[in-house]
Order: sequence, then C-alpha cells, then structure tokens
Amino acid sequence: MSSPEPFLRLTSVTVSCPAPRDLAGFYARLLRGEVTASDPALPGEPADAGWAQVAAGDLRLNFEYERCWTAPTWPAVPGEQTATQHLDIWVNDLAAATEWALACGATLAEVQPQRDVRVMFDPSGHPFCLFL
Repeated sequence: MSSPEPFLRLTSVTVSCPAPRDLAGFYARLLRGEVTASDPALPGEPADAGWAQVAAGDLRLNFEYERCWTAPTWPAVPGEQTATQHLDIWVNDLAAATEWALACGATLAEVQPQRDVRVMFDPSGHPFCLFL
C-alpha cells in the first residue's frame, strides 16, 4: 500500500551573502517590506555575519552569512563565479523603479540586454531584474 503524496509549499528563498542583516535592510527598503527576524553573528564570526528575514507580501527572503562569499560576475564570464539564480521584480514604471532601486543602494549593470528590463546589483553584488 502506497502512502499519500506529502503536501509541499514553497515559503521562502534563502540568499547567501557576507552581511545578512545589512542586505535584509536593503531589500526591506527596496520592496517596502519589513525585517521580521534577525539573528546576530555566532561566536567567532565577523560582526556582519548572522541571519535575517524580510517579509514582502507573501514572499519571505532569508539572508544567511556565507564565510567564503564571492560576488557573481554578470553577465557570466568563463572561470568566474556565476549567478545561479536572481530575483525578478515586477514594476509598473521601469524608470521610477530604477531610480528607487538606486536610491536604496542598488547599482545599475553596464549590460542591459532587454528594453523592458533593468538588470541591477544589490549591495552584495547579486543581480536582480526589474521588469515591466
């Protein structure tokens, strides 16, 4: 007799970074969300280490300390650290959203491959896309 399939529900995405609480603050500002949890660095870790969570609507973004952090290179370059995932953020005004992201601390990528998308980098160097 087979058992019933388990119920599975995706609740959050966890992002590795060198300064989790700082990056959570950036995304809370950017997405007009709130930091809902924050843990300090463990003994022996740098002061910027720790863990934090941002609630932005139904999505939860977790940020955890990565001791061996290397920012990805985007667009990808052979032999360099690549971005294995990125966040896509829908916006209703691309120019205004780009200005908002810059004001929050993002940077604009030099390469912009699509007219209706802006590739940005968060303060830790993760790419994310604003799109119409």
